[in-house]
Amino acid sequence: MQNGTRLAAVDLGSNSFRLEIGRLDQGQIHRTEYLKETVRQGNGLDADRNLTPEAMQRGWDCLARFGERLAGFKTTEVRAVATQTLREAHNRDEFLTRAHTILGFPIDVISGREEARLIYQGVAHLLPQSDERRLVVDIGGRSTEMILGQGLEARTMESYRVGSVAWSMRYFPEGQFSPRAFETAEIAAKAVLDEALNVYRRSAWDVAYGSSGTMGAVSDVLTAAGWPAGLVSREGLDWLLDRLLKAQSGERLKLEGMKDDRRAVIGGGISVLRAVFDLLGIEQMQTAQGALRHGVLYDLLDRDQEVSDLRSTTVQRLARKFNADSEQAQRVSNVSRHLFQMVRPFTTGPERQQRKLEWAAQLHEIGSQVSHSDYHRHGAYILDHADAPGFALSELHTLSLLVLGHRGKLRKLEADFEDRTFIQQLLCLRLAVILCHARREPDLKGLQLEAGAEPGRLFVLNYRPDWAQAFPQSAYLLQEEVLAWQKTPWQLIVSGF
Repeated sequence: MQNGTRLAAVDLGSNSFRLEIGRLDQGQIHRTEYLKETVRQGNGLDADRNLTPEAMQRGWDCLARFGERLAGFKTTEVRAVATQTLREAHNRDEFLTRAHTILGFPIDVISGREEARLIYQGVAHLLPQSDERRLVVDIGGRSTEMILGQGLEARTMESYRVGSVAWSMRYFPEGQFSPRAFETAEIAAKAVLDEALNVYRRSAWDVAYGSSGTMGAVSDVLTAAGWPAGLVSREGLDWLLDRLLKAQSGERLKLEGMKDDRRAVIGGGISVLRAVFDLLGIEQMQTAQGALRHGVLYDLLDRDQEVSDLRSTTVQRLARKFNADSEQAQRVSNVSRHLFQMVRPFTTGPERQQRKLEWAAQLHEIGSQVSHSDYHRHGAYILDHADAPGFALSELHTLSLLVLGHRGKLRKLEADFEDRTFIQQLLCLRLAVILCHARREPDLKGLQLEAGAEPGRLFVLNYRPDWAQAFPQSAYLLQEEVLAWQKTPWQLIVSGF
């Protein structure tokens, strides 16, 4: 990306939605605009973990305002991510389908560990360069992320289902503060976070940083009361807890530096933060300026460059872990890319779609390590459940569909057959696997793949007259492929010219 490019990140959190806009300058992103709205979607999950209509509407209304501000941005300049509430919501697709249209850009639901990685990236990029070992803690509305890292590298990441909104709803339902409520809330938080004790032990880090909402709110109040700026200590937390207990409720709480939208969730946030301090033996924690949205912005820069795209590294790691045949994977990748370039000329963004096709080709045999029988199904399962840094859940699922669909019947795919790009990727991958079935370099001389004009659903594969005679098994498999596509809304024609 060129200097001066505007980039935007949208963070759909459980308590607040945020929009961060920055301008690229010599590898650094400088803020030009920041918008935040308290949406409290985390409060809108019912007993069945469905978002209520009111909660969805609050989110849509906010995204409409963000979408107006993002008018004129390119798709490659904006990324929107959603976290724990939408990870949990059973009806998230209903919300996301309309949200995508309203915002004007796709929204990625990211895993807890991916959220933790991006948080660390945001924190680290806004800190001075240092070799210190860092513990980063981010207490959100419905989850808490903990990361160990050094420099710009996050080394250990985890997400725990405990947060300010969830704990406030559960242990301070009427906004009432009592010693018993705080004691119960802290014990419950420690029970959830207990497994972090060994991983994030005191000897594993030099400096602790707190990121985002709860930490920022606590730091603002303590600073206004005369405590050291940008620092939260055990003594400060004790003082703040005493003030909450004296107020007895959020409505009666009067603290300089406390924003009105934070009152409803401060009880849960402080109880979780105190639990983290006690459990990990933290004496003081520094306030970090960076957060998830900043990590998303810097991740956009990495995604723009194939060589630095973390997803490519993740794909290579998965291929090695499951002992995929690298030579065959490369053959299939080369052929699928060759075919994709025929049906998808480079006009708007196909390089990114081609990269995703190549990832699927590199991973299409990872299920063979589990069992040769139905290895495509095993591979799809692995991708749907893998810890894959850099990937959104939807991206992983698309890869899993390509791996599942690279062979066999197409009816088994629960895929959107109206998605032309996905169908082009799927067809090119299936044809590449067929052409490379002998596990040697295929003869592609004279082979041409053409796509019918939109909105047509026709593909034509032509080969030279002597090709079928030279490669009878490949020709037979291609005719079988014609039959497979006849049971879909799309049609494939194969012929020698």
